[in-house]
Amino acid sequence: MLPLSNFDVQFCLRHYEMSKYGEATPETMLAMLEEAAAEHCYEIQNDLFKLQRQNIGWVLVSGGLQMIRYPLYKEIIKIRTWLSGFSAVRGIRENIIFDSDNNIIGRGRGLWLFFDINRRRPVPIWEEIKEKWYINPEISSGHDLMSKMKPVDKSDYSNEIRVRSSEIDIYHHVNNVMYLHWLIDSVPDTILDNNFLQDIQGRFIAEIKYGDNIVFLTEEVAVQNVFRHTIINRDTNKVCAVATTVWGLRK
Repeated sequence: MLPLSNFDVQFCLRHYEMSKYGEATPETMLAMLEEAAAEHCYEIQNDLFKLQRQNIGWVLVSGGLQMIRYPLYKEIIKIRTWLSGFSAVRGIRENIIFDSDNNIIGRGRGLWLFFDINRRRPVPIWEEIKEKWYINPEISSGHDLMSKMKPVDKSDYSNEIRVRSSEIDIYHHVNNVMYLHWLIDSVPDTILDNNFLQDIQGRFIAEIKYGDNIVFLTEEVAVQNVFRHTIINRDTNKVCAVATTVWGLRK
């Protein structure tokens, strides 16, 4: 097989993926980025279930998503994904989202860790994967994947839940799409009703598992429609994730 650089995946937006505003939800867009990455794995004969059978997986360490607009019901979009770099145990994945007229409507990038599912530790990325995924050094967005984001000290909004079994993925922890869902729920209705999620950048620090009691802290910063978020495991008092969201005025 020839090495793959840019890889395109097409999606048609479905009814259940729509928000009450008739456009795709942020969770849908993040899930589609993950699906494009999964298809890229499948294309090189190292799909996620094959890796899982060998106790290997990919987990997101940090990432960002920026949307110009969200696609509508039945709209066909294309996600172009590629790897811009590798280290021994990590890969940086880039994404650009196009509409059917080839206009860019979104961008995202993520730092992914190759890890041993049983030992919960990073392992070296297989050479055959590196050989089949040709590196394209182009960067898709300005998100700084190495940024050290500070946890919220004093929150304006807070909530608490206990993690359910339905929120656990094949790696026995909460998937990053669920983190995004929780963060959106922590934003006040006055923001959600008049704005759309324009940009999010987050970092994952500790795993969240079934039965954990989780606290969400959200702080409204001085810049209008910008929020800082922290997710804490109440049982261990560990910070599990931090993020910043930026909300644009809905037209």
